[in-house]
Amino acid sequence: MIRRPAPPPAVPATDLVRLNKRMAELGLCSRREADDFLQRGLVTVDGQRAVLGQKVRADADVRLDAAADRHQADQVTVLLNKPIGFVSGQPEHGYEPAIVLIIEANRDRRWPGPPLRSEHFKGLAVAGRLDIDSKGLLVFTQDGRVAKQLVGADHDVDKEYLVRVEGQLSPAGLQRLRHGLVFDDRPLLPCEVVWQNADQLRFVLREGRKRQIRRMCEAVGLHVVGLKRVRVGGVMLGGLEEGRWRFLQEGERF
Repeated sequence: MIRRPAPPPAVPATDLVRLNKRMAELGLCSRREADDFLQRGLVTVDGQRAVLGQKVRADADVRLDAAADRHQADQVTVLLNKPIGFVSGQPEHGYEPAIVLIIEANRDRRWPGPPLRSEHFKGLAVAGRLDIDSKGLLVFTQDGRVAKQLVGADHDVDKEYLVRVEGQLSPAGLQRLRHGLVFDDRPLLPCEVVWQNADQLRFVLREGRKRQIRRMCEAVGLHVVGLKRVRVGGVMLGGLEEGRWRFLQEGERF
């Protein structure tokens, strides 16, 4: 009598996760991209073709097909030096969205990249907003992996700002800026705040609540008269002029 191997034990349903969520956790793509790739049959799980809505074990071997890899390689990320007066996202009454500045005439040609094409705007979305009255480095991307890295729930990319202020700041107030403020019943994460010169502070944050720096300064008696984002992770604004844009370069990492 031939003995057949016992089937593997069933995995409890509570130990399974949706495949699109797992793909995002693995950094393969965003959930929306995952659904698209699954619909197109471009994902395998443990060597088998995966389907939309599938659930998997946390240790499953999830892979993208070459066609999905090529699609991701064609996605662009754009860096813009946003001027004051433009909104980061959706248009507001009387104000234009910063994305209107991404035209060939405003391109900084010191950095190489492909010709700007209409398909570069498909799914191009801002990843980390700047207030209408702030300027500096604004990131737009088609790549869900970049978006998750910059604005996902568990992102840890820091952002650096130069903030010109008016008012008096005591040593105790400076310490409160670094750690101790509470907004909307939630404490702010610790951050780096130092004097850059006599009237300008440098902030390095790992979170980005609405008008956070301005509210922080108001809480310690300072008035912000100028705010500029100069770095996102490992990418610097550098010599990119106001109103100009460029593509993220190969080898640059947030």
